[in-house]
Parts: sequence; structure tokens; C-alpha cells
Amino acid sequence: AGWCSITYFPLHIKVPQSEEDQDAPGLASHMTDLLYTEKDLVTSLKDYIRAEESKLEQVKRWADRLDTLTSTAVEDPEGFLGHPVNAFKLMKRLNTEWGDLENLVLKDTADGFISNLTIQRQYFPTDEDQTGAAKALLRLQDTYQLDSNTISTGNLPGVRYKSSMTVEDCYELGKIAYSDVDYYHTELWMAQALRQLDQGEESAIDKVTVIDYLSYAIYQQGELERALELTKRLLKLDPTHQRANGNLKYFEFQLEKQRKEEASAQEEEQKKRSKDPLPERKKYEQLCRGEGVKMTPRRQSRLFCRYYDNRHNPRLLLGPVKVEDEWDRPHIVRYHDIISDSEIEKVKELAKPRLRRATISNPITGVLETASYRISKSAWLTAYEHPTIEKINRRIQDITGLDMDTAEELQVANYGVGGQYEPHFDFGRKDEPDAFKELGTGNRIATWLFYMSDVSAGGGTVFTDVGAAVLPKKGSAVFWYNLFPSGEGDYSTRHAACPVLVGNKWVSNKWIHERGQEFRRPCALEEAAL
Repeated sequence: AGWCSITYFPLHIKVPQSEEDQDAPGLASHMTDLLYTEKDLVTSLKDYIRAEESKLEQVKRWADRLDTLTSTAVEDPEGFLGHPVNAFKLMKRLNTEWGDLENLVLKDTADGFISNLTIQRQYFPTDEDQTGAAKALLRLQDTYQLDSNTISTGNLPGVRYKSSMTVEDCYELGKIAYSDVDYYHTELWMAQALRQLDQGEESAIDKVTVIDYLSYAIYQQGELERALELTKRLLKLDPTHQRANGNLKYFEFQLEKQRKEEASAQEEEQKKRSKDPLPERKKYEQLCRGEGVKMTPRRQSRLFCRYYDNRHNPRLLLGPVKVEDEWDRPHIVRYHDIISDSEIEKVKELAKPRLRRATISNPITGVLETASYRISKSAWLTAYEHPTIEKINRRIQDITGLDMDTAEELQVANYGVGGQYEPHFDFGRKDEPDAFKELGTGNRIATWLFYMSDVSAGGGTVFTDVGAAVLPKKGSAVFWYNLFPSGEGDYSTRHAACPVLVGNKWVSNKWIHERGQEFRRPCALEEAAL
């Protein structure tokens, strides 16, 4: 069948290589509103420009007329004023018309534009929002291993509207990283700004300023030799630069000291690295790029596509659902064409007005709170507020066979560019006894996740412990159990939402709880029985 893609496909993201071989970015729906706000301001600005141009045109015509008149008059002042009409008109101009011209020049045509700008300013992003967007871009750069030139030239996979970055844009990214004591990204973006200046791009930012930041960032990362070379270049451009002259002597002294210790230090570092396991963050980023997926041909042969009616459920008999095995352990299944476009639009319509920064459950207190590792906007929809939500809940119950009465409300999440949710468990662990105490419905037994949009690049769901990766596909849903039948947590379900590289990701999920499932999914005697 066309919907079954059982031949496993990883999340390969092809990024063009350079020729010279990042909080609130997850709010894509609100970013759309900002685009319309800016469009309205541009229209208002153009109206102001037209009004100013009209005023200047009137002044210009008046000036041209008087220029011709006065040039003629001063050739023979007495003869000119001997004509009574000319004398009268001179009095009239100086007494009345120059006053009218003064009023015209002083007329403020900016009132409408300034008024509109003042009204719209309340919706403008803050410094914090701008910093969050910058950090999202840096996060995408790391996760998908994009070089600065690729991002600056706009050569991202799947883009429809290519946009390049100016020297000022690169410099601003470098400054934000610098303010965050992130010298690695400071170097990347100051180097890109310098590269574009060297290529001849005109900018108000000069090379001296850029090299000053760049050399310091490189020094802070321990690369004294490169920092020294850049400092020498800076002094060629500005020999009187006080800080650079001081740095030159200091770097030369430190470089000599470093060379004596370098050999032994490198050897120790290599030994340390060889003993360290691959950190989870690296696994997560690899899986997001389509690397490190652990699916062998033998295991893949046990994955199937099929039609499913959940033991002849009356609502599924005439329309069984399309099921595809995505992974074996943990068992992750995808249901294709499980939510219609009209249902998706209704869910988004209901969710958009109430989208807020997504929260997580504090493992100690059980209280919902925001976290830096979850960057998205979310809203909760109850079954009683619209028939579509009730219908969706019923469908999940029919397919899974699990009771929805104790499940959490349908959560809708919107991830813009850079939006992500780093590795986490959906269930509460033994060291988190109060994780869902407020709900009184037990632990999260299972997760149902709708994909309500396709994503041009990035945005996959990856399971870091087992090396699984699932791509977003509009209209489909994935499902897995977080707990074994014994009630013990399945730690192989640790998963993450990869950053959205290009596009806009909408998902909705249902967290299903233990209470009410006693006879629908009976407890097993073995701790890890499937």
C-alpha cells in the first residue's frame, strides 16, 4: 500500500557544503501574526512617505516659482517695483504667503504613522525574544551541523523563501553568544561577519570591531596562536588600538608558556576522551541528523504494515485503520490517515488563542513549570468544548482499547524554527513519587502523538536509548506504552523532539494514565513483561 513505508528511512538532511571548506522561538503561530503587524506598519510608513513627498513637491514648486521671479526682479529692482502690481504682490508674499509656507513646512505628516507604530509596539518582540530567536538559530546550527556560511547564505534544505544574512546580522548573533559567555559561537559568527567584510560587503560594522571580538573569543578557547595572528591583523588596521597592543604582549607571553605544556596536556586529554561514553546530547543530535539509527535487517524483517480493527470494534469494522510498525522494542506503531485535514484545522483554530509557553511536570513537586529544554507553545483542549475533540478522544479509545476518562486533556503544541523538546520520559520514575499526584490517576501508561503538519526539515521524534527515529507525517499518529504491564517504567521510551530546522511543526498528544486500565491492560507478574 502507498501509505506503508516499512523499508526503514532515516532522517537524512542534506545540507550544501560551504564553498570555502540558539527563549521563545517555538511560537510559530504568533510569529505569523507579527508578519501581518509588520506588513501593516510598512503600509502606514508608505502613506507617511507619500504625504512627505506631496508636501516637499508643494514646497519645491513654490521655490522654483520664486526663484524665477526674484532672479528677474533683482536685475532691475527699481524698474520691477515701479509696477504697482509687483509692489503689491511683494507685500502680499512676505506678509501672507511666506507664513503659509512656514505652516506647510512645519505641518507634521507623521502623526498617523507614529500613532499606528505606538499601537502596534505592544505586540513587538522583546530583547528576550530576540535573544531566544538567536539561541534557537545557534541550537539548529549545532544539532544539524550547519556551517555559518550555509546559514548566512540561506542554503537550508527544504526552504521556499531563501533569505541571506548581512554582516550586521552575523555580528549580532556573535554578540548575543558573547553576552552568554558562549565563545564557540562567538567565534563562528564573528568569523562569518569578517568573511563577508573581506568579500566586499558594505557595512556600518568595521573590521576592527569584529576582529576585536573574534580574537578574544578564540583566546578564551585556548587557541593563542590564532588569537595572536588576528591581533596582529587588527593592529595593522588600527596601530593605536590600546587593548590590542596590550593583548599582543600578553598573547606572546602565554603562547610561549603554552607550547612547553602542550604535548603532555594533549596526551592526558586524549586518554580522558577515550574513556568517556558518548553523551546523550550527542546521541540526540546524531539521531536528529539521521545518524546512529540502530535498526538491523533482521529486526526490520519483524516490522509489518496491516489493517487493524482492534478485535472487531464496531466503529472500526467498516473502516479499519492503517497501522505500520515503526520500532520493535519499545513497540512504536504509526497509524496513517488517522486525523483529517478539517479536524486538524479545527484543533488548531481552538488552540491558537490560548497557546502559551509549554510546561513540564517538576519531578520533585509535580507542579507544571516552564523549562529551557522544552521550547514550544502549547494549549489544552477539553472534550466538552467541541464535538471534534470528543470525536478524537473516542477514536483514540477505540484504537488503543484504553479508557480516556482518566487521560489528560488533548495537548496541542506548536514548534517554530528551533522549537524542540530535549530527551525526557513521559512517565514518572520511582524517584518522582509525586510526579502526577495532583491528577490522582496514576502514572502515564501510554503516549499517543498526532502529527498535524509536515515539516520541511528537522522536527523528528527520536528515542535516544534505542536509536530510533520517527519522521513527522501530517495526518498520522504514533503510539507507545511508557509502562510495562507490571506498572514498571520502560526506560527505553526516553525520547525527544528534534529542533525544527525549516518549517512549522504542529502536534497534539494524549497522555493516558493507569487508572481505569486495570481490565483493559491487566497487570503482568514479571516486572518487564511486554
